[in-house]
Amino acid sequence: MTEHLLARIASGEWAVGQRLPGERQLAEQMGVSRVSVRAALQTLKTQGFLDAVQGGGTRVISNADTMHPGLAELVRVSHANLHDLAEMRVILESWAVRRAAQSATPAQIAELADIVAAGAADLERGLRKAENDIDFHLAVAKASGSGVYIHLMGLFRGILQQVLDYHRYELFTAPGDDATIQDHHQAIFDAIRAGDADAAAAAMQRHLGWVLVRYRTVHAPAPGA
Repeated sequence: MTEHLLARIASGEWAVGQRLPGERQLAEQMGVSRVSVRAALQTLKTQGFLDAVQGGGTRVISNADTMHPGLAELVRVSHANLHDLAEMRVILESWAVRRAAQSATPAQIAELADIVAAGAADLERGLRKAENDIDFHLAVAKASGSGVYIHLMGLFRGILQQVLDYHRYELFTAPGDDATIQDHHQAIFDAIRAGDADAAAAAMQRHLGWVLVRYRTVHAPAPGA
């Protein structure tokens, strides 16, 4: 029973932060007793995959609850570590977006479309929202269909939020930066929607490569330093 529930998490059916069906519904779906469901849920809570929801229920655990605080501190105290994380994101997210272009469902395409549209609307109103960035990259993760990658992104969600807050509100403050980010997201989405894995990976690499260039420009040591 535990393995069956874990497989549904690993498949991406239940994303990080998502609330699971109730014990009765799960028992009916899987043809087992509520006692068996309850025991399996408790095992997955102990293993760190699930957490109780205040007021009742269970959700796939978010990274804010499980991320090792040392990682956040490493990134906070050193721009070199922030740069390293960005380089790793190029590799991981390019792989994920390629998978998304190959396997995204119509519902996942629609979710990405809504996020990109929300970003465009905020841009038109002159709003700057890191939440759109976070939602976009997590939606790409979900569309990849990889339970392993989705879980990894869940573990990194907290640090990703800190990084994207820094991007939106401190690093990318020049006129046109928000429009550039929106254009990048649109290009990534267009490639996913078209099912073009190569174009999707290239668009993600272009987006995160632009971030890396800005890191190097802003945090380069002064001449003679």
